[in-house]
Amino acid sequence: MFSKYKKGGDNPAAPNPKLQSIDGGAPAATPAPATPASMRKPMATQKVPAQAAPADKEKKRKERLSELKLELHKALLENLNLGALEGASEQDLRAEIIAISSEALEDMGVVLNREERSTLNQDLYDEVTGLGPLEPLLKDESVNDILVNGPQQVFVERAGRLELTDTTFKDEKHLLRIIDKIVSAVGRRVDESNPYVDARLQDGSRFNAMVPPIAVDGSLVSIRKFKKEKLAVDDLVNFGAFTEEMAAYLQAAVATRLNIIVSGGTGSGKTTTLNALSSFIDNDERILTIEDTAELQLQQTHVGRMESRPANVEGKGAVSQRDCLRNALRMRPDRIIVGETRGEEVIDMLQAMNTGHDGSMTTIHANSARDGVSRLENMIAMAGIEMPLKAVRSQISSAVNLIVQASRLQDGSRRMVSITEVTGMEGEVISMQEVFRYQRVGLTPDNKIIGHFTATGIRSHFSERFRMWGYDLPASIFEPFAAE
Repeated sequence: MFSKYKKGGDNPAAPNPKLQSIDGGAPAATPAPATPASMRKPMATQKVPAQAAPADKEKKRKERLSELKLELHKALLENLNLGALEGASEQDLRAEIIAISSEALEDMGVVLNREERSTLNQDLYDEVTGLGPLEPLLKDESVNDILVNGPQQVFVERAGRLELTDTTFKDEKHLLRIIDKIVSAVGRRVDESNPYVDARLQDGSRFNAMVPPIAVDGSLVSIRKFKKEKLAVDDLVNFGAFTEEMAAYLQAAVATRLNIIVSGGTGSGKTTTLNALSSFIDNDERILTIEDTAELQLQQTHVGRMESRPANVEGKGAVSQRDCLRNALRMRPDRIIVGETRGEEVIDMLQAMNTGHDGSMTTIHANSARDGVSRLENMIAMAGIEMPLKAVRSQISSAVNLIVQASRLQDGSRRMVSITEVTGMEGEVISMQEVFRYQRVGLTPDNKIIGHFTATGIRSHFSERFRMWGYDLPASIFEPFAAE
């Protein structure tokens, strides 16, 4: 039976004495209660602070299935020829897993109903080929982020809100095995000497992990899921992220090659906004993108994508965003788009914006347009460039034309809360003017934000530039309006 992918040897279903010890679910088994009870006790105490106590019967069922899955997974590892499985089809692999698990369950004397058997086989398939308990969450399109706080606590973000799931790992070793599976696939390692790691999953999702002893209560994992379908400008307008008038203004700003910075906090939609803005770029322009983790999904024909690389195990071979940016300047780009500016590459980015690469774009972490300018100043200082503050601000004011502020509000909604133009210098201060803003009015009983977008009444500093490029925006879009 299942000889095609089975290892050599005559121990087909793992050691029987060990498997018999988990027969807590079989009604006929007598020695079972002692062992599962001792195994369940510490898990129950760990679960209490993380989630409300479920029905006792359901909890015991899940614990029983979890214990069965652990033992069956060991049986699979002992019986499957993992090297031969690399070329196996999904159908063959599923059939092999079902055969091995069925024989093991028979030897254990465990009887499962059809639903439990189907769930168990799917979990085993995920353990062998995917990321175990995380696999269903990765396939769930409604999940944006997966956050693991130790083996017994897994949160997800849906629609801007964090939710505790009933997904758990057997123990810390199980969680560490999944982490090691991810990082080893991309040639990295994580252990006590190197307790944190960044990686990218096969589907492009960003992965970060930190393991004990740095992570005190168990390994910490964060996965920012990669969106397969990018949101277009029309989609964002329909979702209420900004208005048609703001979209028309941004189209003119991108098409007339203004240098734009998208500012915002973590999870505020900066990359989504940058993707949407890039849709206004003409198809005949050469665009180079530079990112730490490739997330941008530009639809233009002439796009060159670059991704930075961390150091290897020996601490060598690192390629920073600044290295990529310096090289990009020699590749005749029309525009340069940096996924996120967070360090010394800010110098080269500002130089590029000032030396013929108009229309370049990047994102930064900041809470407002004014904070964004301060962040740029701080990053220049951290790069070790000794320049007078006035010279630094003069460089920024001549390089940056527009700051788009994205924000995730307290109800989880994402809004473009401000569009601010950089108009030059007044003495030693960078002068700015806000053209559009999101005006908050109040809060509904169910904590939903009430507000509306409005122009500030200030005519764009770049109106003449827009007109010269054929984008003669009507004066009415700059007139403030009240909520309907």
